[in-house]
Amino acid sequence: MRRMTRRPTHPGNILKEDYIQPLSITIKDMAETLGVSRKTLSKIINKRGAITPDMALRLSRAFDTTPDFWLTLQKNYDLWHAESVSQEWKKVKPFPQHLLQS
Repeated sequence: MRRMTRRPTHPGNILKEDYIQPLSITIKDMAETLGVSRKTLSKIINKRGAITPDMALRLSRAFDTTPDFWLTLQKNYDLWHAESVSQEWKKVKPFPQHLLQS
């Protein structure tokens, strides 16, 4: 397994620094545009919330990106975090290769 050496940027940070700030959009206006509460958007921007598939669809529509763009950012952040914070996953023993081949 290839390990990421640096922490991926949280998608909320990218949303804030690459979209909201350069476009001078307020959190309130962005939340209204997306059809979500200000609290929901604020959680994402402050790295206390995650990009869901529904939010990825909303963001992709608002900013002419793809849902995959947003979900990949979230996936990379989540995997790095899980790999770095917990060691439990390392206790899992791989199945023998002969059992995995059909």
